[in-house]
Amino acid sequence: QVQLVESGGGLVQTGGSLRLSCAASGRTFDIYALGWFRQAPGKEREFVAGISWSGTNTYYTDSVKGRFTISRDNAKNTVYLQMHTLKPEDTAVYSCAAVFVSEYSTVVTASDEYDYWGQGTQVTVSS
Repeated sequence: QVQLVESGGGLVQTGGSLRLSCAASGRTFDIYALGWFRQAPGKEREFVAGISWSGTNTYYTDSVKGRFTISRDNAKNTVYLQMHTLKPEDTAVYSCAAVFVSEYSTVVTASDEYDYWGQGTQVTVSS
């Protein structure tokens, strides 16, 4: 059992910034990849960003490249999503996810490959 708890969501105006955090607890982790996903009303869950155990390999969906940055602090079992230049279309419930992997360099982008999920945090960008 792994628990993931997101925080940092809220209401921000267009062009603003927000940093989301996701803290993991429960069982001892070995090597695991982390990712952020989002889901807006009426839309499918969408991959946003992923990061390898090493923290050096990352991957972003095209719509957030250059605006969002994913990072992790393994000593704190925490992953972050720094969001800049926010747009109304970024409005969604953002969830973090984790999955054990075999390599330090592996980044996972498919939602169905993740095993553990947080409850989500609402991000609303006003126009």
